[in-house]
Parts: sequence; C-alpha cells; structure tokens
Amino acid sequence: MILKIDNITFGYKGSQNLFSNFSLELKRGEIISIVGKSGSGKSTLFDLISKELKPKSGSIKAGKIAQVYQDPYTSFHGGYTIINQIEDVGKIENLDFWLEKISLGRNLLDKKPHQLSGGQLQRCSILRAVLMKTDLILADEPTSALDNLTQLEVMKLLISLLDNVGIVLVTHDRDLAKWCSDKIIDIEKL
Repeated sequence: MILKIDNITFGYKGSQNLFSNFSLELKRGEIISIVGKSGSGKSTLFDLISKELKPKSGSIKAGKIAQVYQDPYTSFHGGYTIINQIEDVGKIENLDFWLEKISLGRNLLDKKPHQLSGGQLQRCSILRAVLMKTDLILADEPTSALDNLTQLEVMKLLISLLDNVGIVLVTHDRDLAKWCSDKIIDIEKL
C-alpha cells in the first residue's frame, strides 16, 4: 500500500467538514481519480496527503510523493534551466530511457521554462516526478491547460508509469476519469 487514508475528518475553521471519516487505499499500479466541481475539496485532499494540512482526526500514511500541477509554468523557477531543477530533487539515472519514453529531446532540458510549450513543460514535470524515485504521484488537473492531442499524450505517459507508482488524479473531466481510473471518487458525494 503506497497510500492509506484511514477515517480522516477535516474542515477549515468556522466551516463544516469537507471530509468526515473518509478512507482510501491506493496500491502501486493503480490510478484513483478524484472528481468534483471547484471548491469541493479536491485540492484540500492533496494538501492533506502531502501533509501541508493536518486532519482533525484519522491518519494518512503515504510513500514518497511527487506532485504534477495543472500549470507547469508555476512549478518551475523561471531563472534556471530544467535540468538544474530536476537535479535539485532527483538523481539523473536512465535519463535517455525516460526522455525517449516521454518524447522529449535532451536539448530541451538545457532551456528555461518559458522557452518550452505547455505540453513540453508538463512532460518535464512528469520526468522530474519519476526521477525523484517517488511511490505516489499527485496529479492535479495535469492536462486541463493542454490541447486535446497533448492531453492524450500526457495521460498515456502517466499510465505508462504505473509499474513504478500509484497515481491520485484530480480532474473535472469525468470522461477522462472513466477512461483511465481503477476507481473514481466523487468528492461531492462524500
């Protein structure tokens, strides 16, 4: 088990609970999609899993976590090259293998984020997560800012990583969730 959420309860001060006795388990090789409208608690759940927030009760146990954000431009520092930022968090092993798997040229890693397209930068974000030797990828709307073809490429890439990781995917796209998920949790029905 790379993620075990056991009966957590959480709510922001002065408001009703977003989660009451919520539990979830994720194994390596699985994708669980969290769906729901804006403001329903999807990002809060990620903050709880990554320990940026603490539940009122219950427990969360997770392996090593990497996050892939909706807007890849905000997850990279604009003043440094992509390779520098990947080296800061991960060991560069089997780089050529991974670059081929994610359809990126090595020369792109020497560029700064603003020199890449959104799709290229999102693939760099996934590359960084993989090279961190993570157990769990938290993917927060990783395809919503991309065109349809690039969305499909990014999702196929994430699915191809499942031998090594488990993925929790936040998405508004219920069709995408049905297409790729082992389990779908509608956060509005908790």
